[in-house]
Amino acid sequence: MKITRIDTHLTELANRSIPFVVVHTDEGIHGVGEPFSCGADNATVAAIHDFEKWLIGRDPRDIEGLYHLMYAGGRFPGGSVINAAISGIEHALWDIAGKAAGLPVYRLLGGQARNPLPVLQTVCGKASNRIRVYQSVGGETPEEAAEDAIRLIQTYGYTALKMGPLPSGWHLMPWNRALRETERRVAAVREAVGPDIDIGLDPHARILEIGRAAQLCEVVAPFRPLFVEEPLRPENYEALAKLSQKVNVPIATGEMLYSRHEFRELLGYHAVDIIQPDICITGGLWEMKKIAAMAEVHYASVAPHNPCGPIATAVNVHFAASTTNFLVLEYKADEGRRAEIVDEPIKLVDGYLELPDRPGLGIDLNLEALAAHPGRPWHRPFLVRPDGSLAYQ
Repeated sequence: MKITRIDTHLTELANRSIPFVVVHTDEGIHGVGEPFSCGADNATVAAIHDFEKWLIGRDPRDIEGLYHLMYAGGRFPGGSVINAAISGIEHALWDIAGKAAGLPVYRLLGGQARNPLPVLQTVCGKASNRIRVYQSVGGETPEEAAEDAIRLIQTYGYTALKMGPLPSGWHLMPWNRALRETERRVAAVREAVGPDIDIGLDPHARILEIGRAAQLCEVVAPFRPLFVEEPLRPENYEALAKLSQKVNVPIATGEMLYSRHEFRELLGYHAVDIIQPDICITGGLWEMKKIAAMAEVHYASVAPHNPCGPIATAVNVHFAASTTNFLVLEYKADEGRRAEIVDEPIKLVDGYLELPDRPGLGIDLNLEALAAHPGRPWHRPFLVRPDGSLAYQ
């Protein structure tokens, strides 16, 4: 089997542009993948087609070798654009390998890690063979956030949620007011959902100072968050470690790290309890498995970052199914246009995603639906402080 060409499809989805990849072979088997939407998405598409020249004529099942060709063949380690391109292609290679073998991809990764022994079935009930997910809460005010949290639980059966703890416009407020409003916001959601729903908190890496990040963590600690995600900028691992030692909440980070090498250093500092690599930018599924293995020996669990499209969700499901220290997956309900761009979204039941049993990733793209909304340049909104300086986005 040989790779014959690689197609890309840049489409608009949920106010961002997402590139999708289709790798074709001479045996009529194709695979699909999803690079991360970095913002410079036309650059990601261009990088994919650069790699295409290197990959044509190669056996797509040689995934380790082809990853190394793309990663090491470029001379310098890649950043977000290059690693996103590698990731999308790598997903498609696993899809092809699974289809060629007639097996779901997770079977090629070691099989199910969430399938209890028969003696435990009566204890676990429906807990086997499913991937726990959470969705993010919306709402500008504490009351609106609480109302949306209840809606998500009632509609989808989630046992976990995530929310932004900082109030809207916090960068324009005195810091003490921002802390008071944060407390009100998190308290409203905790009171609405009760003590047994896990709540992750995401300040979106917008705080630079260790002291302020510690104050934020102290304010939310009484509400027992599942984790506080990036309460501090993630570039300085030593600073994250210092913060972790000061506070009494689990700290999470990882979406901005691109390979096992960055995670090795982060985990060596014991800076976080939970890592959040993104399977669409780490280099793909196999690199994510290596990162998870490193995390396990450092006593850290994995809660993958997953804000983009339905192919990314499918790839994450195969990762989670075969990984023992997987914790929970970020998720957006595959409804409306998200459902239209694929043939069959991964099924959500009572807050858990069910494993697909089709060969490969178990999902395919609807190319007509992708073409109906072509991608366009985008970026996160710019946050400007009262003095005119740019806040972290």
